[in-house]
Amino acid sequence: MSGMPSNIAPVDVAPSELPDGFTLGDPAGGGGIGAGGAANADQAAQQREAHRQAILEQAMTPEALARLRRVKLVKRERASAVEGMIANMALQGKLDTKISEGKLIEMLEGIVGAQMRKNGDAGKISIQRKKYNFDSDDDDDDDLL
Repeated sequence: MSGMPSNIAPVDVAPSELPDGFTLGDPAGGGGIGAGGAANADQAAQQREAHRQAILEQAMTPEALARLRRVKLVKRERASAVEGMIANMALQGKLDTKISEGKLIEMLEGIVGAQMRKNGDAGKISIQRKKYNFDSDDDDDDDLL
């Protein structure tokens, strides 16, 4: 091993013995067992996404899943937050029944409410009409005399 100091001996470790997030690849990108870091990262991301989708399909009714996918087209952040909540609830065993479309709407409204409380008046639109001296609010046209 060319990149290792002389006082460190290589150790044979099975991939199953490594903690999550660690690989046997050379940190410098050399041709070790875990070479091809970008391809492995893409594959791992695809596996995580497939696992997450499988959890969502089991935890939600088809109508709720369809609505979540439509929300994801418009508000990706909100949909991701709800997906995370549902996945966590499913993995922790807190779901008694499948999440219906109504329950999904409640969860989305809760997220919107939390964002509004956090942002304050950031999403609020207020219109202020300027008043001029010659502007009259009364309906009579006697001002001309």
